[in-house]
Amino acid sequence: MSNRSQRIHHAAAYMLHASAWRETSLILQVFAREHGNIAMVAKGAKRPYSALRPVLTTFQPLLLSWSGAGEVKTLTRAELAGVRHLGGRALMSAWYMNELVLRLLPREDPHPVLYDAYEAALSALAGGSNVAGALRRFEWTLLEETGYGVGGETPPFDEPEVERHMRSILRNRLDELLGRPLRTRQVMMELQRYT
Repeated sequence: MSNRSQRIHHAAAYMLHASAWRETSLILQVFAREHGNIAMVAKGAKRPYSALRPVLTTFQPLLLSWSGAGEVKTLTRAELAGVRHLGGRALMSAWYMNELVLRLLPREDPHPVLYDAYEAALSALAGGSNVAGALRRFEWTLLEETGYGVGGETPPFDEPEVERHMRSILRNRLDELLGRPLRTRQVMMELQRYT
């Protein structure tokens, strides 16, 4: 990649994670359809009257603009491109997907097919329809897109028997790649004991 500053305008993206940086700024981990996993700084986003503050939220479709040539870009504009309401188990499942993307995708490696699967899974989670099948489909696509797939045609995850069978296969494969279970999966297992 060139050392010249790159400017991107209105890229479809989702914010995966945000952490505080200095007094008024945030470091964002973003998953963009055409640009992949990107780190960027949102200067002044923690200020009470910042235009970025109400927009930068997880699981909501965003249109982002940024500039920069280094590993960490500078966010220049952010707009909501829709609203999704997630709660309860759907919210934990969405955090699980974010953790998978953060842990398994390299920086700035675009995966439009995976982005579309992520978006479809979030829609299913928000709608409450076939949540388990949507998660398995996302996990399958993630493994296939990153070159760690289990091979073969995409199974019909809408069928409960197929989804149950594939759950253990996909989770074992993910655990093998990651070396340990994801934190969100551990939290979900703990919560299931109380429901």
